[in-house]
Amino acid sequence: MIRGVKGSLLAAVSLALVGCAATGKETASAGDKPATAEKPVKFNKDPYPSTYRPYGGRPTAVRGVTIFDGEGGRIDNGVVLFAGGKVEAVGGADTAIPTGYDVIDGTGKFVTPGVIDIHSHLGDYPSPSVDAHSDGNEATSPTTPEVWSEHSVWPQDPGFSRALANGGVTSLQILPGSANLMGGRSITLKNVPSRTVQGMKFPGAPYGLKMACGENPKRVYGGKGRMPSTRMGNFAVNRATWQKAAAYKKKMDDGKAVDRDLAMETLAGVLSGEILLHNHCYRADEMALVIDMSKEFGYKVSTFHHAVESYKIADILAKEGICSAMWADWWGFKMEAYDSVNENIPMVYKAGACTIVHSDDANQIQRLNQEAAKARAAGRRMGIDVSDEVAWTWLSLNPAKALGIGDRTGSLKPGKMADVVLWNGNPFSAYTRPEKVWIDGALMFDANDPKRRPVSDFELGQPGEGDVK
Repeated sequence: MIRGVKGSLLAAVSLALVGCAATGKETASAGDKPATAEKPVKFNKDPYPSTYRPYGGRPTAVRGVTIFDGEGGRIDNGVVLFAGGKVEAVGGADTAIPTGYDVIDGTGKFVTPGVIDIHSHLGDYPSPSVDAHSDGNEATSPTTPEVWSEHSVWPQDPGFSRALANGGVTSLQILPGSANLMGGRSITLKNVPSRTVQGMKFPGAPYGLKMACGENPKRVYGGKGRMPSTRMGNFAVNRATWQKAAAYKKKMDDGKAVDRDLAMETLAGVLSGEILLHNHCYRADEMALVIDMSKEFGYKVSTFHHAVESYKIADILAKEGICSAMWADWWGFKMEAYDSVNENIPMVYKAGACTIVHSDDANQIQRLNQEAAKARAAGRRMGIDVSDEVAWTWLSLNPAKALGIGDRTGSLKPGKMADVVLWNGNPFSAYTRPEKVWIDGALMFDANDPKRRPVSDFELGQPGEGDVK
């Protein structure tokens, strides 16, 4: 549970209870009934449904602002209206503001959709970073699709509120680590205070499967004297595991009785398209091989993460409809990360491929707007002129689409979730910070109001409590 700096315990508990009211519905399990023509098998069983409910908000109008709508559009001196947790209207200065709305004058400021980080380990590797909190890698077998990242998420991680206050992050995907070829299921969260992870769980968001290429799995397991110890070993283990999953799925599809297998259930969910695949992969040649393997077994890669060499195969990624989630300028920290270029992100964008800026870091998640600005600047220096409003798609709508939630969030479009950030200047400036952040229309952070600066239970009573730095 997270509470305001000076809020009473009673008020804090009340807020947490609002965030924990049950809404989710459990889907059918692969092991519930034999498959029939009338009842197709569902592999994406969710026995831990979301209990997220939006916090209470007020009808709000922000006027006089520059708007990046998240879909590549820009409105100067614009107006954004939201009420009932949804965006109601986005338009120019002549947009009518209904009676009864809280009106915020945003002259000289900017409004964007909330930042969505597609690659985070908050909660699984929380702060403080100590061994007792290291819960992201089940490094006991090269394939562990049966583990779920949500079962390690600590909702009190101070990183959540810092990402909200410093980075305007409203949603994020929590992935297992990259020690294993198949690291387990990921979970998408709304970045709100909650006593439980289910109170943060994005309602209806599909699960993901985290996979990893290259150096990490072969180092971890080769160091233990077991397979895989080479890149060819990586692919051999992957292929054998996918073959087993395909056989499991076929038996289920044919209505044959099988013992429930949690690992195979996850992989069958990927093969059926119910669970999205997110693959940690640096080198272009390995990404191309993974694409070949996906065609061999009939699954689809949603996104390559880190992907420092995506610029080499950007045309292939565009053709296959695969996103790349990338850093602006992290490279060289290991051999497979060596051959990157600062122009990677704009070059992928120029090729027409899905382009995303991600963090993979508890500090960098607080300044993804600056990371996008660095990539945009690198592109401009080489003649790829990416506008500010288009670059914002790298932080909002593109990651939303890659997570399977683009129809509900990621842009300021009427009817979508009112996940909104008011910035005190151009969000691509290193001097700009979030002034206000709304999630589903509820004001979750206000830089001008100490009561709207959430602090986790873990931090209460400690020096610097409530500081936003």
